[in-house]
Amino acid sequence: MTHNIRWWKEAVAYQIYPRSFMDSNGDGIGDIPGIISKLDYLKGLGVGLIWICPIYKSPNDDNGYDISDYQDIMEEFGTMADFDRLLEETHARGMKLILDLVINHTSDEHPWFIESRSSRDSDKRDYYIWRDPHAETGAEPNNWESIFGGPAWEFDDKTGQYFMHIFSRRQPDLNWENDAVRRDLYDMVNWWLDKGIDGFRVDAISHIKKVEGFPDLPNPQGLPYVPSFDGHMNREGIHRFLAELKEETLAKHPEAVTVGEANGVTADDAEAWVDERKGAFNMIFQFEHLGLWNRSPEGGLDLASLKETLTRWQKGLEGSGWNALFLENHDQARSVSTWGDDGVYWKQSAKTLATMYFLMQGTPFIYQGQEIGMTNVQFPSIEDYNDVAIKNLYRYETMNGKSHEDVMRVIWKTGRDNSRTPMQWSADDQAGFTTGEPWLKLNPNYTHINVQQAIDDPDSIYHHYKRLIRLRTEHEALVYGTYDLVLDDHPQIYAYTRTLDGEKLLVLCNLSSSEAHAELAGELEGRRTELLLASELADAEAPIAQLSLKPYESRVYRLAPVAGSDSPAPSAEDGSSEAVGTI
Repeated sequence: MTHNIRWWKEAVAYQIYPRSFMDSNGDGIGDIPGIISKLDYLKGLGVGLIWICPIYKSPNDDNGYDISDYQDIMEEFGTMADFDRLLEETHARGMKLILDLVINHTSDEHPWFIESRSSRDSDKRDYYIWRDPHAETGAEPNNWESIFGGPAWEFDDKTGQYFMHIFSRRQPDLNWENDAVRRDLYDMVNWWLDKGIDGFRVDAISHIKKVEGFPDLPNPQGLPYVPSFDGHMNREGIHRFLAELKEETLAKHPEAVTVGEANGVTADDAEAWVDERKGAFNMIFQFEHLGLWNRSPEGGLDLASLKETLTRWQKGLEGSGWNALFLENHDQARSVSTWGDDGVYWKQSAKTLATMYFLMQGTPFIYQGQEIGMTNVQFPSIEDYNDVAIKNLYRYETMNGKSHEDVMRVIWKTGRDNSRTPMQWSADDQAGFTTGEPWLKLNPNYTHINVQQAIDDPDSIYHHYKRLIRLRTEHEALVYGTYDLVLDDHPQIYAYTRTLDGEKLLVLCNLSSSEAHAELAGELEGRRTELLLASELADAEAPIAQLSLKPYESRVYRLAPVAGSDSPAPSAEDGSSEAVGTI
């Protein structure tokens, strides 16, 4: 079987939220020198690609996603000289580095916006989206709601018009219909690529095209403002912009990798987004599976829908595009607390969730702390939180009659600050993250969930990730092989095979808190099994035609043809050792 070999398909990626990763100077805020100090840790884990969330100059309304200067570094993080050293040190270790590209909006402190709002006659006026008040009501131009809550428009007293912001009011949307805006953005993108970075994760890119005329959206419930995704998410006409972006920047750097954050994009849209010949990006982050997290206080996972969704993406991109595989990022709660069990089965569920997603076709992304099983946090006061979206939610819900306790239960389960608490390096003061006062409170469980403990424990979640990474490098089928779902209707087990040029591997994951049994004789016909990886100690020679998996147990087998035999041998396992476990 032929396949298009690319470095970014074979790499494992690691996402850094710089504010929370490692502080080098004691001010309580992670920084670029702190990242440099941990590059050997990432290399030792097996990481080949590092993605760093925004480090550009910013007033920090949305933790760096509100950029005031695309070609400077936020003082809290360091200097451009620090960044240049980071790039050099990363490359010296054989790793690649990509940055966030935030081009749907800027900060309201960006010079473009300062000039744009100075006058209706400014030559930068049309760099942003300005509209008169509604002709009848005198209020916002339409009924669109911001993704962060409240209206998607902010009134400017000086010029008497509203500007659009589909995120925070401090993040005015750029007007992609303006040729000059796009030219300036492309110049900036090329500046970074010429500097030697290895690509971009492209933020909120599916929102850059707005529906012409900005009409009101249907409002059958009589809401003050209507969720506005239908007005700006993956709208018709966006691919003209994406094709131009690629042609003017990324196509000139063929070794660079791009990962688009593509909210609202479905597998049916994948050709235009990630087709290897004509797609805009190399990969996209799609979010369909994240909607399957049960966001009630009890948690839970819709396994049947998870299988259907991920399999649809696996088969939809097969032979044409590439998946970006992930469970966590800076906008999501911790997976072990949401899909897994961060109590009784903390270690087991974290390992098995990792096995489940990591060995599919695509590039696996690890979010900082995920590799040690960092969990959600439950701070008692809204004042303990930093995220603008959480604070907006709290203000809106309590103003509309919900109790503090009810709103906090939602935040504890789904809030973005769950993933933004500082990285837990050790059991020392402040978890080894800083010698000062951290910008966001630590999760109190850092005393027993931390990197040092994980490295010292050969049965840890960290070492399980290392084994997954090593397994992926040793078996090309786990990179380029086809994916096929097995045990489709099993209510507890997510199982699939990866097949390439005669090599076949079987991945089995019990995603439940009770023992699971499965009949595998049909899958094993004519093959012997070799146990390659197990999340718990397992007998490598035990037949698996009738398999039992403990709660949250996972295993990976190689299914090898029985040599010199024409007859099926469904349970003729002959593993190379008596027992295989996590050590």
